[in-house]
Amino acid sequence: MFGSISHGPVGMRGILVNTRILDAPVTGTQRYTRELLACWDQGADTIAPENGARGLSGHAWEQLILPTKTRNRLLFSPSNTGPLWVEDQVVTIHDMAICDCPEGFSPRFVKWYQFLLPRLVRRVKHIIAVSEFTKQRIVTCTGVSGNKVTVIPNGVASRFSSQAVSGLDAARTRLGLPCSRYVLTVGSLEPRKNLKGLLQAWARVQERIPRDVWLVVAGSAGSERVFATTKLETLPHRVFLAGRVEEDVLPPLYAGALAFIYVSLYEGFGLPILEAMASGVPVVAGNRTSIPELVCDAGTLVDPGSDEEIAAGIYAVVSDGVLREELRQRGLSRVKRFSWNETAQKTWQVLQAAAA
Repeated sequence: MFGSISHGPVGMRGILVNTRILDAPVTGTQRYTRELLACWDQGADTIAPENGARGLSGHAWEQLILPTKTRNRLLFSPSNTGPLWVEDQVVTIHDMAICDCPEGFSPRFVKWYQFLLPRLVRRVKHIIAVSEFTKQRIVTCTGVSGNKVTVIPNGVASRFSSQAVSGLDAARTRLGLPCSRYVLTVGSLEPRKNLKGLLQAWARVQERIPRDVWLVVAGSAGSERVFATTKLETLPHRVFLAGRVEEDVLPPLYAGALAFIYVSLYEGFGLPILEAMASGVPVVAGNRTSIPELVCDAGTLVDPGSDEEIAAGIYAVVSDGVLREELRQRGLSRVKRFSWNETAQKTWQVLQAAAA
């Protein structure tokens, strides 16, 4: 727990990246951190607990041990958390869900983060937000000045492309997928992802679409230490729960989908939407929080609180080939605006400015 540090090239050692989060299963924050580090190509030093640490022990390391290891370097904490006692720090905030929808988290998690986050963002040198929506929620929830927050959107990896469909047969075999035509949703099974609403909409629409089309749900249950329990009742017909999907299986799973459905009630960004667009898949998404900012006119936006609207969106994109192609082309055009290289470059510029 005393931390292992890997050093980048000489002359670039003024910045230290807090990578404690990488010990956890891969979700959006882990992917964000990994993509930045890959783009920087060992150009930043990293620090994490020596043997990994999650939960209480991870937070204890971050708050008590990490501050003693910075050695006067600027600390970059890329995942909504960081040591309170380090002012010489830049932190990335991915969302303010702990403020906006605390009912989706465990009471202990809420108590800790509602204590930590406001104090952390007020203390650090600068804050990076992944969307304009998240920036506004940071300002509103914590009272910090908007001048202290820079918006730098996430990117999308090159492995997500329509060409990845060549690996679909192997992916179907590995997952035991019972169908060749499917609409896809991706995300952890936590309340704000609105899987219940999607399943209710699917039950409403499934008899109106071809019987060989299934709904595939990729994602595992969220950690019980973090999220409130999401209990799934009897599943409608033609629903396949793929569980946690390995990183190498995701690109062909996206690329082979008839459409991508993402009706989350709350998102700080919505990275799976970008990955679907890059894969050449038409998108039906919720019209709340950061999602309209991300999608613009490149997808069909529906009210995630309305089973009827979600069902209508699914029906339209499944039954209308012209609409699918139009949304596919719009998505491919839209996603060109997002690049991990650009995200990494802009983030590095913010870090260099803070370090100076």
